Amino acid sequence: MAKVYTKKGDQGETCLVDGEKVSKSHTRLESYGTLDELNSHIGVLRSHWTQHNESATFLKILDPLFFQIQNDLFNLGSQLANNNEALKAQLPNITPKDVVKLEAKIDELTEHLTPLQNFILPGGSFLSSYLHVARTVCRRAERIIIRLKEESKEDSSVEPLCIQYVNRLSDLFFVAARYANSIESIADVEWKK
Repeated sequence: MAKVYTKKGDQGETCLVDGEKVSKSHTRLESYGTLDELNSHIGVLRSHWTQHNESATFLKILDPLFFQIQNDLFNLGSQLANNNEALKAQLPNITPKDVVKLEAKIDELTEHLTPLQNFILPGGSFLSSYLHVARTVCRRAERIIIRLKEESKEDSSVEPLCIQYVNRLSDLFFVAARYANSIESIADVEWKK
């Protein structure tokens, strides 16, 4: 039986998919590590709404998409964990259609919501609050991916589609958070100046 631990990272370095050795503090690792963190938050959300009856509508509408998003994030992570263009072409990746799917779901959910008149705070139902957690982690991932792109100007290690997908995904989390409150007849928590 193979052991989970290899001890190869005990000195603070790890290997990318292409075999390149880098520090575990490298922006590249932070970028795909944050996507992995986001993926874990989505796993918590999906586990929660499959176990609570009040979330049945949410489950029916969003669970298949969120499962696909988890796979998309893993695909994005494998792209970010690689600095070799030839190998990148062999790895799974997202497509413009994936961004269009997110936009379509954002538009669909928005149709059920009242227009925003004020800024809102994370809160309301558990699902709404936790979707805001996912949104903020997604925004952090986006900032780190942009930093990686800026640091890697000499190569094309970060495709514009990656940033576009993560940007749109955070928008989906925001709208989904509002929708979660809406289906449970809970008002959005408005910011009081």
